Amino acid sequence: MAMSSFAREIDAVLDAAEGKKPEELLITYKGVLYPSVLCCTETFQALDTIEVRKDDVFLATYPKCGTNWIEHILNDLTSAVLREEVPRTKHLQILEFGVPEKFQKIKSLPSPRLFTTHLNCDNIPKAVLGSNAKLLVLFRNPKDVAVSYYRFYNKNPMLPNVSSWDEFFQKFMSGEVCWNSYFDHILAWNKHMDKENIMIITYEEMKENLPQGVKQIAEFLGFSLPEEKIQSIAENAAFESMSNTSQETYGKFGPILFRKGTVGDWKNLFTEAQSQEMDAKFEECLAGTKLGARLKYDKYCKY
Repeated sequence: MAMSSFAREIDAVLDAAEGKKPEELLITYKGVLYPSVLCCTETFQALDTIEVRKDDVFLATYPKCGTNWIEHILNDLTSAVLREEVPRTKHLQILEFGVPEKFQKIKSLPSPRLFTTHLNCDNIPKAVLGSNAKLLVLFRNPKDVAVSYYRFYNKNPMLPNVSSWDEFFQKFMSGEVCWNSYFDHILAWNKHMDKENIMIITYEEMKENLPQGVKQIAEFLGFSLPEEKIQSIAENAAFESMSNTSQETYGKFGPILFRKGTVGDWKNLFTEAQSQEMDAKFEECLAGTKLGARLKYDKYCKY
């Protein structure tokens, strides 16, 4: 299969990152770290100019929670409903990436438009949160997120390498990573989880029963599809299937994105002390919250 235009765009971004000094790879906007080859101050300032349609779909995630996995499912669902193959770049836009001029182009995109963001809920444009557009919010248990993010930092030329897992763990716990604190991110969304136009899903639930997860997303979006189509979309979204075609879809970024796709990999890196430290942080921040309960922390994050 020939490499997609989307993959060629990603390759160009990776090439732009090559040779940059570690300190040149990051920018800070309103106290939050972002990768400099993907984000710029002018785009953040222009975010509030976005015009939201009622049939827009937004996917909100913290990094390394399964973003590309759910993007893939959303794209396949959209293709199935429109009964046409939807090129990834025709509908999908990442809010905080790119140049500010893109918001003019976005206005002309056909519906339904698909948007993704890693932004903290409090930094998402008010036009989005105040609309009736559908928001799909994806979470993953924090221990697996931390390990996946550490591997991602050290495989990704767009981000500075971290000398050790111990160093990264402390940065993760203090929020000194791109898009800042996982715990602040999840707490901000906890305030919105009961809204009718917001659906919360977890990485672990999707792994346990992918066809059921795809069906629930389709129903949330108001898409009526036969069971065999739901099953087909789930099969195409299996980790092995996406990993095998990753270089055609994502270019050189494919092997960086797809590593294991498992639950519980944290046990291979966490020390007992680190595990206890994160247990205490979870208890402090999320114990007693509805969103904290959805994560099933005791099931997925305890030895």
